[in-house]
Amino acid sequence: MVRVASTFAGDIFKLVGGTAISQAIVILASPILTRMYGPEAFGLLSLFTSVTAIIAVIVCMRYEMAIMLPESDLEAANLLAGCLLVTCLISGLTLFFALNGDLVAGMMNAPELARYLWLAAPSVFFSGVFLSLNSWNSRTKHFGRLSVATVASKVLATGTQLGAGAAGYATGGSLIAASVFGQIIATVALAGQIWREDRDIFSGVRKKEIYLGFIRYKKFPLIDTWSALLNTLSWQLPVFLLAFYFSPVVVGWYALGMRMLQFPMSLIGKAISQVFFQRSAEFRSDERFPLFVTQVFRMLVVTGMFPILLVTVFGSDLFGVVFGETWTEAGLYAQILSIWAFVWFISSPLSTLYVVFEKQGFGLTFNLLNMISRLVSLVIGGVLGSPTMALALFALSGVFTYGYLCWKMLALARVPWSAVYAIVSKNLLLFMPVGIVLLSLKYWGLDPVVLVLVGSLSCVLYYLYLITTDRQIQGVLIGFGAKKWLPFLFRHG
Repeated sequence: MVRVASTFAGDIFKLVGGTAISQAIVILASPILTRMYGPEAFGLLSLFTSVTAIIAVIVCMRYEMAIMLPESDLEAANLLAGCLLVTCLISGLTLFFALNGDLVAGMMNAPELARYLWLAAPSVFFSGVFLSLNSWNSRTKHFGRLSVATVASKVLATGTQLGAGAAGYATGGSLIAASVFGQIIATVALAGQIWREDRDIFSGVRKKEIYLGFIRYKKFPLIDTWSALLNTLSWQLPVFLLAFYFSPVVVGWYALGMRMLQFPMSLIGKAISQVFFQRSAEFRSDERFPLFVTQVFRMLVVTGMFPILLVTVFGSDLFGVVFGETWTEAGLYAQILSIWAFVWFISSPLSTLYVVFEKQGFGLTFNLLNMISRLVSLVIGGVLGSPTMALALFALSGVFTYGYLCWKMLALARVPWSAVYAIVSKNLLLFMPVGIVLLSLKYWGLDPVVLVLVGSLSCVLYYLYLITTDRQIQGVLIGFGAKKWLPFLFRHG
């Protein structure tokens, strides 16, 4: 289990390395982009992304999740080929949007979106190919490939957005086109690396084997497809309903707030989720598996709680300083959603356990419950005419539903509740002094710039504290080779 933990840490950092660079590019560019593009442009991008995301999540009929499970690489290769075939079929059907763009955009109260919906078909196609290749990539543990593809994608997409804005084309269409362009680059980069290194295994792909794979893993399209569709639809509900009841401007504020909240998940949680899924599928029968899950849970809490709680305290000030006064409302939305975002951050990587243990029925039930609770919350807020009320109810329902998901997954992994309580309470107590200081400074009317500087400094000090005192974090860094460049920080050699 020690060796498993070590390689787990190394694989996480292979993903985090590329993701960190790509996310750093996005974060550094965001204050410039928010001063070039208005909330409405970001709202149109968010609406387009929401439409394509609903289709993209089922573009492989969820067979991409099965690629991780077979013992034989040849069987997995046939599943990959099957995923690509299904992707071609489903993405072809999305051309319907090009023919009915006015109708779809009208339903979302965003008529300007109609002219860009023809890009949905290529977006869905490359999303499906990327999902399939990414699952194969995780199976073969070549996590470094994904980092290369991710960085290339973000560099070119963000560069295109900045270039279009500087040239005077600061529209939603520019953001959408650049996003699709980045998607294409990421897929081509990953495909090229896999073909160069793994193409020999694909010589064994046969129609009969593809068919047998479809039959063997039929639960994925029959059950998990609906579960994933409900999950994605529930994620996109705020975008659709905020546009329907209010305007694309409100959607733009929400989109930026969510992007910043999702940054820790994109940087750390997604990488942990991907490697955790692969390791769980491999070691689910090991008697020390509960300890392994406990360690992953602790890593998520330790890395995610502090920055999320900082946003809870002074999110509106942070957004106003960093992105401009136009985006202060987005910071308020981030504050409202922050506690829910933390619970989701913890439960999302763990949710892969229901796939590992083939409990797709539970996933379907959970996602149905999640979608209904979100729909009711947002409709109530929309009828009352208050986007903040809509998001507050949305966040409250999310805390309960994702808290339930986390509880079920930890129970499935047989993690002791005493360990869960100890981890959460210790890290909450660690934040309390900083939280009290920041709230006091805010109450005294301190300048927002100073407040943001104090909060940022406290966050840096917190992570330095972790590196110098936390054995698990040190082990992760050592597994990545950080000991070579941070020897003076380690108390335990």
